[in-house]
Amino acid sequence: MNSGRDRIIVPPRRRLVTRAPFHLQATVRVLQRRPVNRVEVWDDDRYVRVLPVEKGHVLAAVTNRGSLDRPDLCFSFLAASPRALRRETAGRSRQVAERLGAILGLDVDPTPLRRAALSEPGLREAANALRGMRPPRFAGLFETFLNVIPFQQLSLDAGIAIIGRLVERFGPAVEYRGHLFYAPPDSSAIAGARPSALRACGLSARKADALRAIARAIASGTLDAGQIAGLPTDAALRRLVELPGIGPWSAALVLLRGFRRLDVFPPGDVGARRGLDALLHGKGTFDDRVRRFGELRGYLYFLGLGGSLLRMGLIDAAGKEPARFRR
Repeated sequence: MNSGRDRIIVPPRRRLVTRAPFHLQATVRVLQRRPVNRVEVWDDDRYVRVLPVEKGHVLAAVTNRGSLDRPDLCFSFLAASPRALRRETAGRSRQVAERLGAILGLDVDPTPLRRAALSEPGLREAANALRGMRPPRFAGLFETFLNVIPFQQLSLDAGIAIIGRLVERFGPAVEYRGHLFYAPPDSSAIAGARPSALRACGLSARKADALRAIARAIASGTLDAGQIAGLPTDAALRRLVELPGIGPWSAALVLLRGFRRLDVFPPGDVGARRGLDALLHGKGTFDDRVRRFGELRGYLYFLGLGGSLLRMGLIDAAGKEPARFRR
């Protein structure tokens, strides 16, 4: 953890490239799911995130100096852990840029996503409001499991609260202007945790055992992202359900939110179904609508979540963003 004097002295901004349109706020909101998320932070019209780098962690902020239709994305370093301050800046910047781009889906072509959303009449209003929203992904394999297992058979709010306690107890932090910003704990931190400490964060005994077993597999190298990424979707789903505590819903969510496999829709996801039903007003059968999206059915999940966040007032509809972001 660093003090206020451990500020990074680097050029103030580094550019990130993506295609238009790009809705930064909507993308971050569906990534975080709830504003109280302790890792994915939307603050003062920017995305703030602690990221691991060699020998430490940095706190980075992403802003859009342009508009939704003419995005001009950049990131800057706000602070770092003391050891990270001593590392070479150019290499660190490239590493952070790649990670931010992967999380925010900056290399995803928005055109087929928008075309698919507009093909469903009941989704057109939401699709227009969420224009430029990318399907984000979690930053790493263990981080993905950390963001899936606690939510099993729980509400979003309950799951987010549990993750917040896990992050605060086991995750590294960087201090900036008197506030602590957290990164998720890595697999080794949870692999070595006492089951009672995990349960104290709100996990059931079964979930604590499952999360610790998966953490140990990742920390030991017997499970890695490359193994999953190299498999076709059906084979990847079968591999994931072999893991302790992972059923069909969890496996699908790991692929969708951890690997951006948009050909997957989490089966039986009550929250996603409720969000889509609110947009479509119950017209047509749910399974038929999912099938019609074909290889992009996973984007329906993000549209349903984004629609819910729009109704909560957490996302500014495209075209209604603050005037300073329009040209």
